[in-house]
This record gives sequence, structure tokens and C-alpha cells, in this order.
Amino acid sequence: MSILKIARMGHPVLRKVASRVENPNDPEIIRLIADMIETLKDAGGVGLAAPQVFHSLAVMIFFVPPSRASDDDDESEVPLTVLINPEIEPVDDDEKVGGWEGCLSIPGFQGYVPRWRKIRYRGIDENGDRVEKTASGFHARVVQHEYDHLIGVMYPERMEDMTLMGFTEELRRDPPDVSSDKADATARDTDDVQQEK
Repeated sequence: MSILKIARMGHPVLRKVASRVENPNDPEIIRLIADMIETLKDAGGVGLAAPQVFHSLAVMIFFVPPSRASDDDDESEVPLTVLINPEIEPVDDDEKVGGWEGCLSIPGFQGYVPRWRKIRYRGIDENGDRVEKTASGFHARVVQHEYDHLIGVMYPERMEDMTLMGFTEELRRDPPDVSSDKADATARDTDDVQQEK
């Protein structure tokens, strides 16, 4: 297993739509997933997509630690999850909520991003088994963030107000008022900044 270099915003690999994985049991895919897990641990994030480590393949990993779960989450925590060839769709309604996001490919920055409140996702895990889940709260946000990397989108492209993006340290020191957004506008969102969703 290796710790891989992380692509930063501006690199063309982050603007491409990732290719579907034809054989999830391919030893190269299994090695890539193991390397992505090591890289995520080393970077201290909660999610990583293959394009972020210079592999334009539809593979993403994520987890939700107990400290990031909220009352809106269906589960208190989500263990490390591997999704190959994922698909997502909003559930029940088209409601979006705002929340703070960081990204390992945009180090040191954070932005306030609207996302679907509740989604359903499906894909294949590292064992080739089918995965299908419904997610809300932070869990849904993480999945949407990582999925965006697979379609060549980064979180600033989802933002509605670019004045709500800045250096993490500055936002912690003097957080912008987002109280008009009833979503994830809590002190915890600003105080508990993560580097990747």
C-alpha cells in the first residue's frame, strides 16, 4: 500500500468525467482502493475520489465519524465505505440545505455549499457486492461531494455565494453569518472544519 499524491484544483484530471470500472475485482482496482484508504488516513479527511489521486475511474471512499453526525443523519456514524460506479438521486423532494465543505484538492479553504438534504445512493463495494442506502445530513453531503469529483465538478462550482468561501483559519476566526439558511448553519459546522467531504 502507498500514500498517493493528491491532485489540486486546476489539474485537468479533476475536470474529467471518470470512466466506469469494468471489473471491480481487477487487482489494479483493489490496489487503488487500498492506496486510497491509506492516503485518506494520512490526509485526515473523510472522503476521497479516485480522480483526486490521478486515476480517472469511478471509485470513491468515505466515512462519517460520530463527531460529524447530526440530528438530521439517519445514522450516528458510517464506517469506511467503498463505492465503485456509484449513482445518486435525491429522495422525496428537491430540498437543498447549505453546509460548510472543505476539500483535500483545495487545501486550506472552505465554502458554504447547497446540497440535497436526503439522497439514495447505490454502487458496488470492494468485494463486488451491491450497495444501496439512503443518506441524510452530513452522510448525504459527503456522498454528494465525492460523487461530484467523479463527474468533474468541485464544490466551488456548486456555491451560490462566493463571498462564503475563504481560508479555513479566517472563517474560524470570524465566521460569516449564514443563519438565514436553516440548513447546517450551526457553530459546529464552522468550528469542526474537515479537509474533505
